[in-house]
Amino acid sequence: MRRRSSGSAEEDDIADTVVADPATPAPPDLNHDEKRKSFTSAKYDLSRHSDTLDRRKVERSIVSAHFLSNASTVPALRHNTPEQLLAASDPGTVKMLEARGRRRIRVQSPWSCSLLTFSATTLSLILLFCIVHSFMTRQVDSKGCDMCYTREIIYFEFADFDTEHTRFATKYSLHLIREEGFDEDPKVKGAPVLFIPGNAGSYKQARCLASEAAQFYASSIQQDPKALKDGVTSLDFFAVDFNEDFTAFHGQTLRDQAEYLNDAVAYILSLYHDPRRSLRDPKLPDPSSVILVGHSMGGVVARTMLTMSNYQSNSINTIVTMSAPHARPPVSVDADIVLIYKETNNYWRQAYSQTWANDNPLWHVTLISIAGGGLDTVIPSDYASLSSLVPSTHGFSVFTSSIPNMWTGCDHIQTTWCVQLMKATVRSISETLNVHRPGQTRPRAERMRIFKKWFLTGMETVAEKSLPQKEPTTLLTLEDNSNSVVSSGERLVLRGFGKTGKPKAYLLPIPPQASPGTRKLNLLSNKPIDDVGSHGQLEVLLCSVFPLQAGQSATLFSMDLDLSDGTSGSTRLACKNTASDVILLPASTRSSVHAYDKTQPFSYLEYQLDDLVEHQYVAVVDKATEMGHGWVVAEFSNNNDSAIQSTMGLQRLLAFGMRLKLPADRPLVTDVHIPALHSSLLAFELKLGTQACGENAELFTPLLRQYLQEPHESRYFVNVKEANVSLHGLAPFMPPPLRAQAADNGVSLQFWSDPTCHSSIDVSLKVDIAGSMGKLVMRYRMVFAAFPLLVVALVLRKQFQLYDETGIFVTFSESMHLCLKSSLPLLLVVLTFFALSLAVSSSSPPKPPSAGWFHWRGNATESAVDFTKNDLLLGSQDPIFWFLVPLFGLVSAGLCIVINYTALGITWMLYIPYDLLTSKPAWAKHEDGSARYITNFLFLFLAVYAAAYGVTYAYLLHHLVNIVSAWLVAIHFSGSDLSLSGLTQILEGNEASGDVKKRP
Repeated sequence: MRRRSSGSAEEDDIADTVVADPATPAPPDLNHDEKRKSFTSAKYDLSRHSDTLDRRKVERSIVSAHFLSNASTVPALRHNTPEQLLAASDPGTVKMLEARGRRRIRVQSPWSCSLLTFSATTLSLILLFCIVHSFMTRQVDSKGCDMCYTREIIYFEFADFDTEHTRFATKYSLHLIREEGFDEDPKVKGAPVLFIPGNAGSYKQARCLASEAAQFYASSIQQDPKALKDGVTSLDFFAVDFNEDFTAFHGQTLRDQAEYLNDAVAYILSLYHDPRRSLRDPKLPDPSSVILVGHSMGGVVARTMLTMSNYQSNSINTIVTMSAPHARPPVSVDADIVLIYKETNNYWRQAYSQTWANDNPLWHVTLISIAGGGLDTVIPSDYASLSSLVPSTHGFSVFTSSIPNMWTGCDHIQTTWCVQLMKATVRSISETLNVHRPGQTRPRAERMRIFKKWFLTGMETVAEKSLPQKEPTTLLTLEDNSNSVVSSGERLVLRGFGKTGKPKAYLLPIPPQASPGTRKLNLLSNKPIDDVGSHGQLEVLLCSVFPLQAGQSATLFSMDLDLSDGTSGSTRLACKNTASDVILLPASTRSSVHAYDKTQPFSYLEYQLDDLVEHQYVAVVDKATEMGHGWVVAEFSNNNDSAIQSTMGLQRLLAFGMRLKLPADRPLVTDVHIPALHSSLLAFELKLGTQACGENAELFTPLLRQYLQEPHESRYFVNVKEANVSLHGLAPFMPPPLRAQAADNGVSLQFWSDPTCHSSIDVSLKVDIAGSMGKLVMRYRMVFAAFPLLVVALVLRKQFQLYDETGIFVTFSESMHLCLKSSLPLLLVVLTFFALSLAVSSSSPPKPPSAGWFHWRGNATESAVDFTKNDLLLGSQDPIFWFLVPLFGLVSAGLCIVINYTALGITWMLYIPYDLLTSKPAWAKHEDGSARYITNFLFLFLAVYAAAYGVTYAYLLHHLVNIVSAWLVAIHFSGSDLSLSGLTQILEGNEASGDVKKRP
């Protein structure tokens, strides 16, 4: 045996050292009295063991030096003193030993730090500071949510929802939420809505939704006979008290909540069947489904409900989630959570992969996922994407910055009380209601159209126009000589309303379908566009010539707009009102600061030429009778002039940026598409040059919309001169989409600029390196927990390797120094090439599973999607981020070094009082045989697994650490006389006899 030394050895020293001869006799056994010493309080003569250790160190070194030259003298040398051994050795050996001794003295202290270690730590701390500082200060969105204020909220608990209905009645509870002054009756009367709180969430988070629903019903729906006739009613908001359970960290808790919620849904539906508990019209059908609203992990629980055995078919048809991580678990520290995600997501994917609707159990379900964006620092908003789970016909993901009249991001908690979001959510749900149907909602296609109208901008490719489904409702009669007809190809510009003192119509001819270039209608105004029967200043109609006979207008049209003053020879047009297709844009003037400013928004209309095939004119009707400040710009633009496609690759874009000039003779709207800019790990800075409008004042300042088609993320910048461009596009660890997407699905920049200024605008876009560093925090926060385990495993492996070779257990700092010189850089290089290969394979198109060798059995219509292909290592789908592996390795090494010295400081402070009371030696035994190889393998395997699967399957790291720890404990007990029975006696106070050796 040897006493463990506090010193350490250099790697060169280790290479020259030969393992001691196994024939070395064991130290003499202690006498019987010494064996009786207590295991926990025995004291030994430290100097005697220290002398023994010094003798054996010298002996091993000399024996190693003489072994090859004179093997026969080695056994004789073992019986001499260290002085005799040194005298007998050659001068070179003596000098070598003296040099090694001096070097060991300099590094004996565990506080020692080499220049390499200090440099690596300093650089890693600088990088870590830059990352954290960027995350907190750069590329941070401004907050524009308004706080909701409610009257006294009443919570009615259902005490009779007991163990007869659910086995979790003693653990959870169900409540009905009412607001004082609007509805204080505990009886149900409307359509049921169930709110599901998230991880450690409260059922009281539903109070803002319930309050907004009660106020909206009292102020709007009750005053609208048409809405009541169409089946719109009040909302009965229920909420579940989960006692703030931690759903994100325990899979069984998530299962329990899903089971309880299915029981709660059955109980809620039973309330409407009981006349004593319901005030509904008995002529209406009893509800057969409940609308779910889930926050955070509550949205995942809502989807899991449909996979449980106690789920009643068709009892859920509408799910709205807020900041819910649907794509993957936010943390993977629990095996059940990972398994539940896998089972639930596979169930939804397989359901929507069915060819026939009858085979799809989720055919009737609509799922809307609302994400807060960059302000959400609890869950990455990338995880709220539904592209890998639900087709666009049944659901979509949208960011709060895209929602009309909201135009701002939300943090994780704000999604439960942001007034703008509450209004959009309540109004969309209310519009989908139809109490005349058992499901209490409209058919799925109508629900999707309504949700798109309330949550999307209206400019997405999936947005639906209502114009084709409408019939002409307005008869417009014009006097031939008194109304303006804009020449074909000209732009209509109106500055000021009511100049003539009476209503006036301006006609913009619609180009024929055969006109060269694909054209679309763009119309922008700072005034609201009136619906049929409204009395505003502006109305826009799509008209066609209608040779109507006198006296027939009252029977065919609901609105007769006669601007002919009763003269003969007038023209009659049958028109459709465009108010239902109006797109709201944030106002952009010289005084605008944020998109969410409380100002009158702009009104924008956009129609493709195919949508206008039935019409001949666009009629812009100025209905003002007095002078007013307002303007309208309308034109038919050529897509070749209004769309700019960038051909720059990502490498060139990062190196040189992008510069372009919007010409002076440009259309109202210019769309710049950049396919290479698709990564959520990059941030850019955009700058716009000023435009000179000359003598005429500009109608509006430039307005920018940055958007992605999937997920639906739009960000608006008003009065734009500079803008921070960041997106939630291609993100690490995200599964591929359920349906194949276009390869050029990058970011687009849409500019609205005043075309009457006749001045060009310079646009420049360059990467923001400092701002991009902050994007690593939310996407790779689990890496900062997994990669340090890689570093620690390598350091421990090096410590045990040196211990097996020399019998000396070096300090953590010395082992870290050796790892920084060899094993850690080598492993990071290997992992970097591994990450490159994974990124290349992930970006390649999927191959059919039945393709076979050389794809000779492949089917052209067959496709296979591997939803786990981005789970490995850093989950990156872009090879350009290869440098992240060494970056995270360096930062993790620095963190481990800092934690080591912090632990040393704490240990030193605790050791001072302990050292004054007692003193104990540290014993170690040199291990031979296969144990050393198993130990090295375990540490190496732990390091590789921490790098490859540490983020996706973090819970397995816990098991691996336990295995390694158990192995080290087994080695410890295998070299001592302490057995399990002896340990039991010690714990019971009966001390066993025998030597006990403390292991490193």
